[in-house]
Amino acid sequence: MTDAAASVPVRRLSDWDAAELHTLVEDYGSPLYVLDLERVRENYRRLETAFPDAEILYAVKANALGDVLSTLHEAGAGLECASAGEVQRALEAGAAGSEIHYTAVNPPARDLDWIVDAWADEPELTVTAGSTDTIDRLEERGYDGRLCLRVNPGIGAGHHEKVKTGAAAKFGVPAERAVDVLTDAADRGFDVVGIHAHVGSGVSSDQLEAHREFVARMGDLARDVSEALRASDSRTGSEATREAREAVGGLEFVDVGGGFGVPYREDEGPLDLESVANATREALGDVDADLTIEPGRYFVADAGVLLTEVNTVKEARETTVTGVDAGMTTLLRPAMYDAYHPIRNLTAETAGDGSSDRDATDAAGREIVPQTVAGPICESGDVFCAERELPASERADILAIGNAGAYGYEMANQYNTRPRPASIVLADGQARLARRRETVTDVTRPEREARGVSDTSSGARRDRSERLDERAGRNDP
Repeated sequence: MTDAAASVPVRRLSDWDAAELHTLVEDYGSPLYVLDLERVRENYRRLETAFPDAEILYAVKANALGDVLSTLHEAGAGLECASAGEVQRALEAGAAGSEIHYTAVNPPARDLDWIVDAWADEPELTVTAGSTDTIDRLEERGYDGRLCLRVNPGIGAGHHEKVKTGAAAKFGVPAERAVDVLTDAADRGFDVVGIHAHVGSGVSSDQLEAHREFVARMGDLARDVSEALRASDSRTGSEATREAREAVGGLEFVDVGGGFGVPYREDEGPLDLESVANATREALGDVDADLTIEPGRYFVADAGVLLTEVNTVKEARETTVTGVDAGMTTLLRPAMYDAYHPIRNLTAETAGDGSSDRDATDAAGREIVPQTVAGPICESGDVFCAERELPASERADILAIGNAGAYGYEMANQYNTRPRPASIVLADGQARLARRRETVTDVTRPEREARGVSDTSSGARRDRSERLDERAGRNDP
């Protein structure tokens, strides 16, 4: 499925083969996440070409599937992790501590305990702290390893107010305090290696000026921090630590985050990656430290689609409602961010001769009808689109929802006691199951374990439960 889109800067939903996607639902059931690993690699290669001198980390929170992590790690990416669980996934994917940054926000005690234990085995692990309190908590646990400080530059950008992190008080130490915080950390024996900030998620080409100003502030701060660290006559740090710090001019890296946007709407152009790369380098200026970037969405968004089956078609007062078996528990972004995702009716396109030609809608005799595509959750916000013009839907049609590779399964949940869907990956011309479909038994197991009750009950209740689980997991090989 990758040949037609392998070298283009953005893969549209229309580039996916409708007949092949339709077959995947027949084989694996619905709803179903599909991720093309070759497209993930292609996106990495494009970014690597634009930023040849930068350290590239993958923001694991975008899609933490093990196959994604191992694919990007093998391609050359390090892994940026927002939780101890993501660090564990990164290590299991084959990454060494030197290739992992732990960048937590208000980390729970159990996360810090786990990270410090992991650091004992992986001493090159980098921990990014976003507050002096977190630095104190690390010191209390005996951590004096590689420390990066997340700063708040006072500039935010992104596709929605909820993801404009650069100016949000929750994230990072105010930039004007960073020099004092880092020199104090160095005096206390920490190995200060970098500064970090993230302007926001889904930054587009028309927000390039905000990105440029943000990076310029990071460059100025890096020069101030390096000068302060060189001037520090700390005697508490080890001689090796001081010599290493002096060798790199005070800092090893300046991490300007990720946030590189991808076009979700069909009429939006791709991010001008070369312009972003040039603007980043120019704005950063002359710093005696490496540039680090950590995109997530850019690698995986257009590598994934969500497939869902129509179960209800209803003529409402002012619209046609097309009910599907996926919902906000499957793909939360439309409900949470009012996010746009392209949608195709695969069945309408493949009716008749089995072709995936877009003109197949005519051959199928489907009228184009404005539709509201809605899920099965008892919330008015559980809609994927409103009044979207699509071929008239019929029960059992398969719809494809595009750009679902980023923050799709990662934000899926079990609200309404709904099991999460299966995920398959496309690799080497084959489809394979990467994560099985959950069952209701999976959802309720922690409660039964807490009561000391086994998975199997008795009589009719067990029979009904088994039948529900069979339906939830149907067609999983």
